[in-house]
Amino acid sequence: MIISAIDVGSNSVRLATFADGKTLYKRITTTRLGEGLAFTGELSPAAMERTSAVIAEYNKTARQDGAQKIYAFATAAVRAAKNGKDFISLVKNSCGLTVEIISGETEAEIGLLGALGYADGGMIDLGGASTELTVRVGGRRIYAKSVDIGAVRLYDLCKRDKNALEKTINGKIEDFGGFTAENYNIYGVSGTATTLAALKHGLKEYDASVVQGTRLAVEEVENYAVNLLNTPVSDICKMLTVDERRADIIGGGALLLARLMQKLKVNGITVSDSDNLEGFVMLKEGGL
Repeated sequence: MIISAIDVGSNSVRLATFADGKTLYKRITTTRLGEGLAFTGELSPAAMERTSAVIAEYNKTARQDGAQKIYAFATAAVRAAKNGKDFISLVKNSCGLTVEIISGETEAEIGLLGALGYADGGMIDLGGASTELTVRVGGRRIYAKSVDIGAVRLYDLCKRDKNALEKTINGKIEDFGGFTAENYNIYGVSGTATTLAALKHGLKEYDASVVQGTRLAVEEVENYAVNLLNTPVSDICKMLTVDERRADIIGGGALLLARLMQKLKVNGITVSDSDNLEGFVMLKEGGL
């Protein structure tokens, strides 16, 4: 059976199509659905329209490629927005697809499933509007927390001002409490971690097979954060071959990742290209 999944994130919409337990392809389009959400508490009409258009396009692509089931889910931006349900209705009316708004707990669960399957370990999922940390031991979750801070929200609040970013990050990561994760194998998923892995390998074009399993030490993440925040966005676009709406948030995202790793006493993370897209299908289907 061919199954597709669409992840409606705060910065990007992603499509993945699977068959016989294998990933056929993944695609990504940056729409910045969550822009301005930190100030208004709502999704802007323009952001909703351009994001809905991409979802409709991906839905059409998946059907043309033979997908018998198409799942779509939305994360923190839609979950937090006062008009999140209006966006869901817009998508439904435009292409007939029902987008499920998932909770922070479910977001953490599917990220862990995608990265680790059913093995023990932990996961940091640093998204656009929220960050999840989940740890599983002996097949049981011992810690799961979603905090409403992410790369897009940071950019909205602080732009690329390192001092402002530090103040905001240090305040928000206190919500993770006193939990430490130095004794667990921690994976990093989503755009910040995978982009830093691509940067480490000097990739001009993203290659999941190279990124998968990359080890990032906390010192490396810190250095990337400082360097990226001191690099013009136009240069980051060229360096990573990414859209400006990804390039402008990566420095703040890297700083958040570095500070969270330090708080958790995690010396390094393993980057996983497999994430909540795989995890959502596993949750719904009992496996890929």
